[in-house]
Amino acid sequence: MAKKVVATLQKGGGKNFAKVIKAVKSEKTGAYTFREEMVPLDQVKEALAK
Repeated sequence: MAKKVVATLQKGGGKNFAKVIKAVKSEKTGAYTFREEMVPLDQVKEALAK
């Protein structure tokens, strides 16, 4: 999957996006999981504030 995302982003329009990875703690187990999302550069701070 990662290769497909990288190949798509290298075609020109990908420079306007950033990959945001957040650690989210599970309330049931207390373990951390990582949530990844692609967001436009101007919305990175908003995505991290959620």
